[in-house]
Amino acid sequence: MSLTLYQHPLASFCHKVLIALYENGTAFESHLVDLGDPDARAGFCELWPLGKMPVLHDHARGRTVPETTVVIEYLQQHYPGARPLLPHDQDECLDVRLWDRFFDLYVQAPVQKIVIDRIRPPASRDPHGVAEARATLATAYDMLEPRLGERRWACGEDFSLADCAAAPALFYAGIVAPFPPGHTHLAAYFERLVARPSVQRTLAEARPYFSMFPFVDAMPERFLRGGAP
Repeated sequence: MSLTLYQHPLASFCHKVLIALYENGTAFESHLVDLGDPDARAGFCELWPLGKMPVLHDHARGRTVPETTVVIEYLQQHYPGARPLLPHDQDECLDVRLWDRFFDLYVQAPVQKIVIDRIRPPASRDPHGVAEARATLATAYDMLEPRLGERRWACGEDFSLADCAAAPALFYAGIVAPFPPGHTHLAAYFERLVARPSVQRTLAEARPYFSMFPFVDAMPERFLRGGAP
């Protein structure tokens, strides 16, 4: 097996790459990283000292590839499948990259801030930072609502890198900060995402670990029990 993905099934950024791999049926070996285990953490940090998941290692090419967007672009360049996740047109490609960054920076990052704050000791919590994160999410939801009323996927009629980023970002965001009732286009887009087979597979693999999620008490029952979304 040429490709090994170092990842954890609960991690949202790992979901992004898994969705891309499953979209094209790309063969890979999954290596689960338990950062809570000192030996596992040390071994992973030998591969990528920053200790951030996921990381792709390509044994055939002797390359270690970190960072989700770079991993997905690397896969398209060297292991292309039937469904390109970045368009060939350069202007369209810029749009996909923009919205990929949008979901990572303005949805995923605020969610991580909120989640990490919940597991901190009370004396170390950052209510101001959490309030800022929730405000960023509210702005992101407001920006997405009109955009998603005009297109099926984040950047048009084709599922792309931006949607790979959107699926886990919105999955966890919708738990910690539910979509406002009037954001019907955003809610409909999320339902299209979770109905996608690649997303369903990713969530099914994460399900045994959902009990570890700090906001599991707010997770919709349909995701906890499995079956159709």
